[in-house]
Amino acid sequence: MEIDNLNIPNHIAIIVDGNGRWAKKRGLSRSMGHKAGSDNIEVLAKHVFDRGIKILSFFVFSTENFKRSKEEVDYLMNLFITKFNSNTFNKKNIKIIFSGRREPLDKDVLNAIDSITEKTKNNTGGIINFCLNYGGHSEIIDATKKIAEDYKNGKIDIDNLNEEIYQKYLYQDLPPIDLLIRTSGEYRISNFMLWQLSYSEFYFTPIYFPDFKEKELDEAIIEFSKRNRRFGGIKNETESN
Repeated sequence: MEIDNLNIPNHIAIIVDGNGRWAKKRGLSRSMGHKAGSDNIEVLAKHVFDRGIKILSFFVFSTENFKRSKEEVDYLMNLFITKFNSNTFNKKNIKIIFSGRREPLDKDVLNAIDSITEKTKNNTGGIINFCLNYGGHSEIIDATKKIAEDYKNGKIDIDNLNEEIYQKYLYQDLPPIDLLIRTSGEYRISNFMLWQLSYSEFYFTPIYFPDFKEKELDEAIIEFSKRNRRFGGIKNETESN
């Protein structure tokens, strides 16, 4: 598929959805669906960065996902540990960062997170932001608490607080999301990166995440390139009325 000369987004975010349904459709356990989804993250990451996109955020585990069965949560946590303790991303020169609360993640998960963060901190081939134990409301609340603490300690003048300063108190100081992709046919953002999505283009697809491959990603980029992003302004003069 030819996508040269298209408007390529700088920051793509993907809500990873449909792993369990993908597995059920094939008579497999939900765990096997999560394993297939995990493998697909590596496939998409290479393709995304080859396309010139700089940042890729994956919503892999929400704060609400702890409500799932202990068996499923334990499998996911062990999957994260295995993935983050591998050298796959480092070999591909990818920098790994994380967004989300550390509590109540287990020590082994936190050690794996800290290890891969340190190991890849100087990599320059692209950034993957794993949103793990993440919630958009929680991020805004946590940022506000940090600001309040700095104000209390005289480190910030509240009268000078603006969007640029506030953003630096978020889990990660990243550019806005240009394109949000949600797989599996759901039409909602599920408390995901509410601050960063303020002017994003949304792309919803019925394809389950394990089947969302390079071709499907290119189709999303092509659709993004067709859109006229106005950021509150008027349409381009070249557009028909």
